[in-house]
Amino acid sequence: MTIQAIKPIKTTKNVDNTSSSAEEEQPLSPVARMFHESDSTVYIIVIIGFETQLNPEVIKANLGHTLLSQPRFCSLQLPDEKRGGELKWVRTVVDLDNHVKVPTLDPNMDSPDMFVEDYVSNLSKTGISMSIPMWDLHLLNIKTSDAESVGVLRVHHSLGDGTSLMTLFMSCTRKLSDPEALPSLPMNMKKKHGSSSGGFLQYFIKLFSVLLLYWNTFVDVVMFFITTFYLDDTKTPLKGPLGVASTPRRIVHRTVSLEDVKLVKNAMNVTVNDVMVGVTEAALSRNLNRKYGKIKKDAGGAEGHNNLPKNIRLRATHFVNLRPYLVNEDVSEMIKSSSKVKLGNLIGYVIFPFTIGLREDVLDHVRSAKATGKRKKASLEALYTYLMAKFFIKFFSAKVQ
Repeated sequence: MTIQAIKPIKTTKNVDNTSSSAEEEQPLSPVARMFHESDSTVYIIVIIGFETQLNPEVIKANLGHTLLSQPRFCSLQLPDEKRGGELKWVRTVVDLDNHVKVPTLDPNMDSPDMFVEDYVSNLSKTGISMSIPMWDLHLLNIKTSDAESVGVLRVHHSLGDGTSLMTLFMSCTRKLSDPEALPSLPMNMKKKHGSSSGGFLQYFIKLFSVLLLYWNTFVDVVMFFITTFYLDDTKTPLKGPLGVASTPRRIVHRTVSLEDVKLVKNAMNVTVNDVMVGVTEAALSRNLNRKYGKIKKDAGGAEGHNNLPKNIRLRATHFVNLRPYLVNEDVSEMIKSSSKVKLGNLIGYVIFPFTIGLREDVLDHVRSAKATGKRKKASLEALYTYLMAKFFIKFFSAKVQ
């Protein structure tokens, strides 16, 4: 990605003032406050590789009329004494020197890839002071195996979810073919199921779909409560001990060919998510099989082809974007009250079960992921978890000191 100074985005004073007054002094939403709880403090870390060396001054100049156009990125989160200590947004003057970090690096270091991995791991051990807007950008001018330089953006989750940040990032970019135009987003076109005058059969299908939606939701909500109070995952070598969420993290990434993913997607008539979840399920199955085989070998037993115990229960928390559609708008339009872009935290989650096992046909993992994903889409579980989180944080949340 070549860094160039894009043209300043024109905004009117009236628009800026309206946006500022609308956002300033507003309380944080219940979901945003949740990310300040002691056991739920979450940061989003984004690692971006570039084709050229980074120029900090050019980046700072562009941040002023892109990222900082959003009130949340130039607002403090301070306790509101009138609301019993609940946090509120308060606009402030942003000193970019407090947010843009440019460490001095040795360009001839032995392992730049490991250095970047260690650097990001160290970021996960620290937080951002609430005395400044809760984000920072680290510019690493070091050549790795994948890029000429690396940028690491760290954002406290109270500022917005992943979809919100991606939308904001896209609004700050332009097409290579047309420097004045925003990148195009693929439209999710719903399939038409014949004519609207389908008669009794179409009415029956719609009724059945609604009943199935509510039945699936009921089952998922019951399973959610059972999981919360009783049902644990199977104890496997992957299951961490109590309190593991508070231990330091290490982010390890691998490059996957998007063309290979698209090939499988098109051949099997599935989504990219289905392919990636299927790959994850297959990787978890092989990893556990290898670990159980090593355990058998260390215990004096014979390591076989299939070392997996039967009926392993292994589930993941799958976050779901609750926005009805994605819109790409200019950053100057996103700050208007009439904007269709919904920033902030609008996410729910579902409990996604993996089918752990060795398959003769590895594509069965993708088919399994597609079936489970289709079943989860025919449910309101994500909306339920979102509303429940809002309810509990609003009425039972501890105050942030």
